[in-house]
Amino acid sequence: MKEELSVIQKTYDFIKWYVPILNRVPRDHKFLLSDRIIAELYTMLENLIKAKYSKNKLDLLLQTNIQLEIIRYQTRLVYDFNLINTNRYEYINKQLLEIGMELGGWLKQQRQTA
Repeated sequence: MKEELSVIQKTYDFIKWYVPILNRVPRDHKFLLSDRIIAELYTMLENLIKAKYSKNKLDLLLQTNIQLEIIRYQTRLVYDFNLINTNRYEYINKQLLEIGMELGGWLKQQRQTA
């Protein structure tokens, strides 16, 4: 099997870890907050995969970068509503930072070739 781009694999692994946690969020936050985060995560993964195969990667990567920032803020709300503990929040932020750094590197490379 061909090795996947690191940013795609990290995003995939993060989704596998985070979605079960979001699915346990109480009902009053699940449909408006938790489900939105899950949808953004899936769309972010889709955009990364599309960018991998696209000739015009820059627009997709910029859109994905915005989605990552939205997920950061939505996750902060999950934490501020006391729906996850501090350790999980710190782990989530670490994962989002790593994904963001790789995405930023990919963006920088695409800007230089554009």
